[in-house]
Amino acid sequence: MAPDLKTSLVARLESAAAQAGLVLVSVAQGSTANGRPTAIFRLGLPEAEPVGKNLKLELSESFDFGPAAPGGSPAPDRAADLQRELTAHLAHQAKRLRNPRPECYVTLGGLPVAFGEFEWPFHRSTSGADTHIVHGEICLADGGTHNLQAKIAASVTLTFAEIVPAMEQPYAETFVYNAVRKTIDMGQLEFLKSGNRQPVPVTTRFWSRWKKTFVFTDTGESERLRFLLTKVYWLSGVLGAGKPVWIADPRDAQYLNTTAEELLRVAASPSAQGLLALEGEFAASTPALAARAGEYQAALEAALNFTKPQFNEAMRAGHANM
Repeated sequence: MAPDLKTSLVARLESAAAQAGLVLVSVAQGSTANGRPTAIFRLGLPEAEPVGKNLKLELSESFDFGPAAPGGSPAPDRAADLQRELTAHLAHQAKRLRNPRPECYVTLGGLPVAFGEFEWPFHRSTSGADTHIVHGEICLADGGTHNLQAKIAASVTLTFAEIVPAMEQPYAETFVYNAVRKTIDMGQLEFLKSGNRQPVPVTTRFWSRWKKTFVFTDTGESERLRFLLTKVYWLSGVLGAGKPVWIADPRDAQYLNTTAEELLRVAASPSAQGLLALEGEFAASTPALAARAGEYQAALEAALNFTKPQFNEAMRAGHANM
């Protein structure tokens, strides 16, 4: 453990990890791109398996779990709320760590994507804009067929930042990941062999001031079932060697504007029988689902084509009518 890290930060993280069913593997000092010190935590499941899987959590070293109250200590209510949300975040991550590929998700359009190389926490924009920025990378997780990626810069407006409990990874990762998926759904992120960073605006359009909740995409039961089947096909069947994946994920529920309980209900519906092997909150691919490979490959290709700038492609081919 790095001796210079703030003792209170390490203690709070270790306490939250223990409550969430995780163990603290290591602590190290890091820094942001602009030189601000960070604390890098590695956490894992308590059992020996799965070997090699761990969670990286990076926080500002100065993060104190709440604004200062008179006298200099964090305000008790604020600190308790942030600690509670940190524990909930880690509890969800503990279940994702049981997935064969914890970093992988699917989009409504049918793209399996892997999130990585996120440089937490947010930093202020250096371009003069009043925004908070986090850089990251997503890769098309289709088993290596296309080898495509998208480097992204997710930007959060100052107005939106006022909604977020703290501009740190545990409190922002879910809505940032879902904003990325929503941006892909809208055809505004292109997967390439290489390229510059592409913007992902995270604004109040993703927040309902009346419901006090995030709003991404309204879905019905048929869309949720299709999403779950796509998720299990790719993350269990193709990438996970048939191992089960967590389908009651609140991150997916937020993305689909539903609840984790509703996702479980849909997975247990007659329409899913024979396609999903349900084991509690986890589901594995079945031979019947694997037999639909052509359907999911076609959906992937269609979703990829939707993200390509078709108008510009036509111009490059000399078909512009200008």
